[in-house]
Amino acid sequence: MPAMIGERIEEGFAALTLEASALEAIFVPEAGMICCSLRHRGEELLGQRNGLRAYVDHYSTMGIPFLHPWANRLAGDRFEVDGRAVDLTLPDLPVKRDDNGLPMHGLLSAAPGWRVGRHAELDDGGMLAAGFDFGAYPHLLDAFPFPHLVEIEATLVEDSLEIATSVTATGNVAVPIAFGFHPYLRLPEAPRAGWVLEAPVAERIVLDDRGLPTGEREPASIETAPLADRTYDDAFLAPPPGTAFSLRGPDRRLELRMDSGYPFTQIFVPADTDAVAIEPMTAPTNALLAGGPELLSVPPGETFDAAFSIRVSEG
Repeated sequence: MPAMIGERIEEGFAALTLEASALEAIFVPEAGMICCSLRHRGEELLGQRNGLRAYVDHYSTMGIPFLHPWANRLAGDRFEVDGRAVDLTLPDLPVKRDDNGLPMHGLLSAAPGWRVGRHAELDDGGMLAAGFDFGAYPHLLDAFPFPHLVEIEATLVEDSLEIATSVTATGNVAVPIAFGFHPYLRLPEAPRAGWVLEAPVAERIVLDDRGLPTGEREPASIETAPLADRTYDDAFLAPPPGTAFSLRGPDRRLELRMDSGYPFTQIFVPADTDAVAIEPMTAPTNALLAGGPELLSVPPGETFDAAFSIRVSEG
């Protein structure tokens, strides 16, 4: 099958596609630059949950959503970062909240305003690049007063999808870095109970009953075995860059690698979802409030880069 790019409509939204070999990725720039689908030989490898429309209308995550300027949850709505006030109670903010009312997953859920800079064929695949100028939106900047440009570049080559993200500080203040992604991975050929999860983690970030870090760390491991009825919603230090997490079934193996810029991860395997989330995170949960050396900032005029990849193999 020749490498190609294309356009289509997904649940009423304009989507852009990348295709190479037996793999196809579908992105929706007008809905937060979400990767809503990754198909191998026509079969879906991403958890669809409530679908793209519910993501746009209710911020109900699915596929591979981008979580920015923070991933996971925060302990409160008003706080300071580097002496600048953040206020998530302002009107017209697209804030998703968890069961405890805590703000979840940033301010760009399903956000319109992404500008496609390139959608092009490569020799053995395709690429898509788009940017979002956070500083151009007063309601976002009033809430999170750190002007910056976000750029996402997705490259599909042969059997692998890479998603590279950069944040450039465009104002005169440094920008705190706490973004992440929430890939929901699934294997269509077998029930979830039989999927084999390999997660090479060694240190857990202890969470309280609200899912917030307590400040403690402890040794931890996840058994490489069929999931059966196991569930997870746990935070970890990520293994060294390039180390593979994997999800294996009888016909396919999915490998997710945090190639650069993601020293933390959350493993999310709820009982009611036919998917496994292995989340690349640039900072721990609640880092914007907790601060400390693990919360990085990009100085004015400079850029922070991070990348992760998903590889699909058969057998």
